[in-house]
Amino acid sequence: MGAESAPRNKFFRRPSTLAERNFIADALRTETVGGALLLIAAVVAVIWANTGWSNAYHDLRDFRIGPEALNLHLSLDTWAADGLLAVFFFVAGIELKRELVVGDLRNPAQAVLPVVAAACGMLTPALFYFAVNAGGGSLDGWAIPTATDIAFALAVLAVIGTNLPSALRSFLLTLAVVDDLGAILIIAIFFTDSVNFLALAAAFALLVVFALLQRFRVRGWWWYVPLALVIWALMHESGVHATVAGVAMGLLMRVVPDRDERTSPAEHVEHLVRPVSAGLAVPIFALLSAGVAVSGPVLADVFTGRPTLGIMIGLIAGKVVGIFAGTWLVARFTRAQLSDDLAWWDVFGMSMLAGIGFTVSLLIGELAFTDDPELTEQAKAAVLVGSVLAAGAASIVLRIRNNTYARVCAEENRDDDGDGIPDIYRADADRLRDDKLGHS
Repeated sequence: MGAESAPRNKFFRRPSTLAERNFIADALRTETVGGALLLIAAVVAVIWANTGWSNAYHDLRDFRIGPEALNLHLSLDTWAADGLLAVFFFVAGIELKRELVVGDLRNPAQAVLPVVAAACGMLTPALFYFAVNAGGGSLDGWAIPTATDIAFALAVLAVIGTNLPSALRSFLLTLAVVDDLGAILIIAIFFTDSVNFLALAAAFALLVVFALLQRFRVRGWWWYVPLALVIWALMHESGVHATVAGVAMGLLMRVVPDRDERTSPAEHVEHLVRPVSAGLAVPIFALLSAGVAVSGPVLADVFTGRPTLGIMIGLIAGKVVGIFAGTWLVARFTRAQLSDDLAWWDVFGMSMLAGIGFTVSLLIGELAFTDDPELTEQAKAAVLVGSVLAAGAASIVLRIRNNTYARVCAEENRDDDGDGIPDIYRADADRLRDDKLGHS
């Protein structure tokens, strides 16, 4: 009888402890701010690009600045995609390093579910895109729906999921970090047309210097900031997308503090850089990238054109099928287990939330259709529409789950007798006392 009731109860597990909920809520508030800024920047870009001032928007995006002698006379749009997003991926690299060394990815038993979920969540949308575009559509955009926007997804989760288990956020965070690594590998491997091997070798040599500075505990921003700028410039010159430099330096940061250190260098630097990433780098990129013309014909093309339809189906359906099915199959046929705090409905809602591609999908969209500006704009529109639909669907499912956990939490905190102790704990204490008296 007990074996039969366990699966049913898994859909209605208790939320985390009060201390855990408060800790996660405090962290999620900061992510909410970053996600809100990202959303505001995207909305401003779309409105700006669809008003009488649209020419000013495009002039701003195409305005070029930087030293020509260093091949860095770039448009502001390129500076945002190659430069500011390198900051975003630097933070992502630190998060991945921490997860690998001291986090969930350190333990293979705990890491296997989110890692497989991330892999399936990238592979399946690409397959959906290929299926839609086979026999006539452009196959160049296959990588666009593979990405998950960690900032946007966590912000939505923070807004709608105040009572959801903290394990859900941890699962989503780990999945998104692995997803970011996959996106960087895709950009580096599939969207590098030509390589300047001399510049690339110089960049890797300086990355070794960066690692040695960390290894020998060299402190001082005056060492690292100039070195990071040179590494970024060399990576850009090499032809490999410059954001690779950001994630590489993040992975080289030391995440375990020494005995005489209160925090590790990675934690200290992340504390300083994260506000720049969330509050400046990503919103500016969204402002300069999300401004697409939205009209009846454009939306018609989004829902009828094969490439754009493949992007939306990949984000909305491909992510859900890949992440949920991959997680369920691994849990079903291996020794890996879903956290006791999570139910499968939670995983289903989170899988829908991972369909928010946005930042990285917009970046890949610019790289995928460089020879077709019109298709690039249509792909951006598809990313925006697909991300909004995925966020809306996920919000419905997770809001229902959040209300379920809220009811359980309210029941646990009931204090009908007004003694300051929740009745559920009083009942447990009474049962324990009766058991002791019964055995005495």
